[in-house]
Amino acid sequence: MLRRPFNALWVALFLISCGGGGAGPDTTAPLPASGPTPTETLSRALQGLTLDEFYATSYEALLYRTPETIVGQTLAAIYPLDEVRLDNISAAYRGETFAMYEVVLDALRSYDRSGLDAADRLTYDFYEWYLEDAVDAQTFLYYPFVAAYNFMGEHTGTETFFTEVHPLRTAADAEDYITRLRDVPRKFDDLIAFLDLQSGAGIVEPRLTLDWSLYGINQIADAAPSTVSYFTAFRDKLDDVPGLGATERDALRDAALAATRDHVIPAYRALRNKLEQLRSRAPSEIGVGQYPRGDEFYAYMLRHRTTTDLTAAEIHQLGLDHLQRVHAEMHAIFDELGYPQGETLPQLFQRVVQDSGVIPAGDVKTTYEAIIEAAELELDQAFDIFPSADVVVAEDDYGGFYIAPSFDGSRPGAFYASTRFDEPWYRMPSLTYHEAIPGHHTQVGIAMDIEGGPAFRRTIRFTAFIEGWALYAERLAWELGWYENDPYGNLGRLQYEALRAARLVIDTGIHSLGWTFEQAVQFNIDAVGWSRAESENAVARYSVAPGQATAYMVGMLRILGARERARETLGEAFDLKEFHRLVLTSGGLPLALLDEVVDQYIAAHRP
Repeated sequence: MLRRPFNALWVALFLISCGGGGAGPDTTAPLPASGPTPTETLSRALQGLTLDEFYATSYEALLYRTPETIVGQTLAAIYPLDEVRLDNISAAYRGETFAMYEVVLDALRSYDRSGLDAADRLTYDFYEWYLEDAVDAQTFLYYPFVAAYNFMGEHTGTETFFTEVHPLRTAADAEDYITRLRDVPRKFDDLIAFLDLQSGAGIVEPRLTLDWSLYGINQIADAAPSTVSYFTAFRDKLDDVPGLGATERDALRDAALAATRDHVIPAYRALRNKLEQLRSRAPSEIGVGQYPRGDEFYAYMLRHRTTTDLTAAEIHQLGLDHLQRVHAEMHAIFDELGYPQGETLPQLFQRVVQDSGVIPAGDVKTTYEAIIEAAELELDQAFDIFPSADVVVAEDDYGGFYIAPSFDGSRPGAFYASTRFDEPWYRMPSLTYHEAIPGHHTQVGIAMDIEGGPAFRRTIRFTAFIEGWALYAERLAWELGWYENDPYGNLGRLQYEALRAARLVIDTGIHSLGWTFEQAVQFNIDAVGWSRAESENAVARYSVAPGQATAYMVGMLRILGARERARETLGEAFDLKEFHRLVLTSGGLPLALLDEVVDQYIAAHRP
């Protein structure tokens, strides 16, 4: 999973998820201003520009709406910031931002697309898809669960921004970090105000996951300041900042500790109080279908996440079909290993854990590093292009996600791996291939290396492509023979593929068919072979992130289908390395545009 707490696409499109329309009070009016509004200023700035100038000017204006993106991606040298602060996520600011999106979309459509060559049409269509998707999202301002416990929550994204990506290489970075710590209450006040508006529209996050969120919030709200992640990350990284004397270093630590005590912790307590107030109104059921126009919102989210027009029913059936296929492949290996035929998947995978071995917690990080190193040595089997940025394994209590490198090269890509507990070997290879090489790091790193063209082609990332590529990478490793002498690792791959197929069934079951939490958990246990605790975690995630989990399998199938279409048409002229170069240097495309790129490639190379 690629974690994107402040990615340009993610934050610009979902500052707390999208403005305008929907039930409830009108909160989209811009803040009163004596001069022209940002939208009016932008509209004037876009007049009379060439298309390339339009791309640069419009995207810069949208990017400036999300300073956390600029800071996190170390883009301040290109896009200097006037203020040291966090994102503005107020309803008024969001309303103005989406008015700007509409202005940009309208202006884009004033250019003559028909006169562009194929490469320039792709860029035009890419930007149009992004802008149109953002504008469409305005209808559903109050629907996303913005205080969710996981990576979807605004507060969890803020914590990740500070602890994992905020630059801390100079004394100035340290001062800025502390200034932004003091800005956390202002951002959380906006979050709390949104929750009031959301509940006024009849939408409150289900009680089950709201309680999970409260548990995490309590870990900060009730903690000693010296143990809070916002401070400990600063404390630990400050030792590596050059040129600081002992007195200055102590003063900075004291200031960060005071900001954590006086600003961060009170902000978490205020958010806790609000969620506790809302808890009595929280529904016991899960799924967005229970809310007014919930079916429409879910249909939008499926399109947003998969970048296709697949319906919930089609996605549900797709999951069932591929589960049947994956289960057959699993059982063929179980039979080869001599496992009993009457056992359930959880029982069979307990045998896999025992037979494949368990890596002690102290050796988990080095084991993942060794898998990456081995993968790098084999990449030239299928690739002739590689990312310039390095990838490292970062230790984390829970792990299982990737954060992209910074654009200035100061921060490598990072695969965050759980190192708190012992890990069964059989899952480790496929997780590494997904998160690092040849998965997220390979795809995102190469996209960031693309030279020329507008900046948005390197920064905007569509979920179906990036997660679809990472799942494709797991399968590609099997096709290249990387599991040849490891049937247990191959079963790990198949279990992850079953998980992604099950997500299609469970996500649509929850949000379209009215499944209960227990129904979804039991399906995951039976279909994937995960434990009850793991399955509860999975279902809770899907329940607060409608559509997100469907992107993986839909994306992989579309990439795989495009590859096989090219292979079948071109025959001996097909080159796997060339195909991967084509796909990866096109950036993280919506899937419909990926098909166009591949079809043009086929036409140009047809014998």
